[in-house]
Amino acid sequence: MTQYETIISEELDHVCIITLNRAKVHNAFNPQMISELTSEFAKQNNNSTIRAIILTGDGKSFSAGADLVYMEASKDFTLEENQQDAVKLEKLFHTIYNFSKPVVGRINGAAFGGGVGLVALCDIAVAIERAVFAFPEVNLGIMPAVISPYVIPKIGYSHATRYFLTGERMDALTAMRIGLIHEVAVDQNELNQKVIAIISHLLTSGPLAMSQIKEILDKNKTESFESVRPYLIEKIAQIRTSPEGKEGLKAFLEKRAPKWKKDEWEGLET
Repeated sequence: MTQYETIISEELDHVCIITLNRAKVHNAFNPQMISELTSEFAKQNNNSTIRAIILTGDGKSFSAGADLVYMEASKDFTLEENQQDAVKLEKLFHTIYNFSKPVVGRINGAAFGGGVGLVALCDIAVAIERAVFAFPEVNLGIMPAVISPYVIPKIGYSHATRYFLTGERMDALTAMRIGLIHEVAVDQNELNQKVIAIISHLLTSGPLAMSQIKEILDKNKTESFESVRPYLIEKIAQIRTSPEGKEGLKAFLEKRAPKWKKDEWEGLET
């Protein structure tokens, strides 16, 4: 376990659990948390023993977004200082966006503003039923600018328009309906069970294949149909001839589990 000032990182059987650890302020962002999260995701991206991330929060909230003390100080920032501040936050989101392994969100409570941005960056997200989500920036006379490129593709322009402009809260079932999260759990026990099930499935998947799937999903989203076609042909040819691709086919023909497959993961209490 690695104890930072604002987060906790724990590696358990090929999975890294990153916990936002500022429960007294609802895991709100401050410069230290932004820096530590950026560093930890960069570190785990290069950790060959880790095959998936669980991102969660300590206490009753997932993340309240920007810290109030931090926001109060920022009102006196110059334009240049505000730009430098935004660059650091955008670097965090882009680091997670480009993360090569699956990120599973264990959304243990409310998420606001930048906290919703983190939820949107999770490849798969499960939220507890009592969780609520909102973009309250507009109510403060500002806007969810940095997180918008990550949130809009997840929930679509129509829903983003409504919730960005009104700042109104949505419950977990609404968040699932519009695509922000994938499942809702009635309590913490079920939340852990659902996350364990997802991680267990991920540990049956080829690590290289998962990384390449994340890459082609991004390409299909950001490039034209015609430009992505030759890239996809090259990718499937490459992975079929990779050691992982050959092992997967060989294991299938021999009716055995591939070398990367792990037994059911049990890293959370239920």
